[in-house]
Amino acid sequence: MPDMSSTFLGVGLQTWFTCGAIVLLIAIAHIALRWWSRRRSRRHLEEPQPPGESVTVRYWIARGLGDAVPPIAFMLWVHGLYFAVTLLLADFPETAWVSRGLAILGALRGIGTLLGLAWLLARIARTLEALLQTFASHTDANWDDVLLPFAGQALRLILPMLALILGAPALVVSDGAREIVQNAVSLALIGAIGYVLVQFVNAMAKLVLQRHRIDVADNREARGIYTQVTVLKKIAVGVIALFAIASMLMVFQPVRQLGTAMIASAGVAGIVIGFAAQKSLGTLLAGFQIAMTQPIRIDDVVIVEGEWGRIEEITLTYVVVRVWDLRRLVVPITYFIEKPFQNWTRTSADILGTVFLQVDYGVPVDALRGELTRILEASSNWDRKVNVLQVTDAKERTLELRALASSSDASKSWDLRCEMREKLVAFVQKNYPGSLPRVRTEIERVPRRGSAIPG
Repeated sequence: MPDMSSTFLGVGLQTWFTCGAIVLLIAIAHIALRWWSRRRSRRHLEEPQPPGESVTVRYWIARGLGDAVPPIAFMLWVHGLYFAVTLLLADFPETAWVSRGLAILGALRGIGTLLGLAWLLARIARTLEALLQTFASHTDANWDDVLLPFAGQALRLILPMLALILGAPALVVSDGAREIVQNAVSLALIGAIGYVLVQFVNAMAKLVLQRHRIDVADNREARGIYTQVTVLKKIAVGVIALFAIASMLMVFQPVRQLGTAMIASAGVAGIVIGFAAQKSLGTLLAGFQIAMTQPIRIDDVVIVEGEWGRIEEITLTYVVVRVWDLRRLVVPITYFIEKPFQNWTRTSADILGTVFLQVDYGVPVDALRGELTRILEASSNWDRKVNVLQVTDAKERTLELRALASSSDASKSWDLRCEMREKLVAFVQKNYPGSLPRVRTEIERVPRRGSAIPG
């Protein structure tokens, strides 16, 4: 047997054997973990699984442990190699480069621990997200299809942030570097929480909106809910962003002192800012008022500034109206609080369409009334509620007829009016051509030259 008191490269053989044993044990543990995880994965993925809750639980436990093997093995190597190398350096004489090497090893161990924890929690979060998505896909409820995937995404984001908090004390750094790391961790955590809250608001909005469709015929209630949810979601996201930014700024000591000084001297400045922001605050309050009282809703048909269109978008400061010719009319949101406008779908989408005709006194009105009935009964744009033809005026040379018919919405009413006008005029042209109004020419108005003039 070799003499354990002898040295090699200045280090005792006993120390070399101890370090080798440590590395060997780490390698054996790593190989054993990989073999176990592959065996469990092959057993659950390749073999058919009988139905049963216990089998499902065992499967997900085995999958989670299998996902945790690589980061666990990584941390075993980090700490094992650190312990082995420090044993070797301990046998060397205490010099500057030995002290520097030990410091570097401590820093590397802290960084490795931090990365290993982040890796471990990220893989666990990935397994939990897959579990939640699988559970949501096997249920008939709608809420879990939105909330459970959101919970999985939140876990994938928050758990690595938790690793930063747990692993930060393991870093062997100076006070200044530790403060930088702590500030970075705080900023990342605040940002992660803000992102998770925004995603939660989006998930809740999606959950509410998926129960109310606006692409159906009777969508008045759905459009009201859609408008409320859209505006409130934007308000909530704005508030979350404001508090997140403020919390990030308060992490730094100089900004926190500046904020304290600003609060102490906010007497006159607050009044000035209040007057300056009065219009902006009024705009925000108008957006909130529209979301609650709903004088307009998404997809409402409105007449604004003489333009016919539909409400396409409602924000906290402006409203976008899609005009019939695909132009976009951008209107300040305060317009719908301060000025009158027409809303054709405020209580329902039903609307009456009118067509005016100028005809001769000799036209049979009953015949036109019967023709109007035939036109409406053959049209798919008529909702079979209102069918009226009336004489609304008697002028010097013509009668004014008004045809009135109802439709389920404004678009069908426009098409129906054009159809009624075209076919009624064609009916009069074909059956009563002499009853159409005529325009007198200049020759008819001026007597011919040479004609007999009385007197």
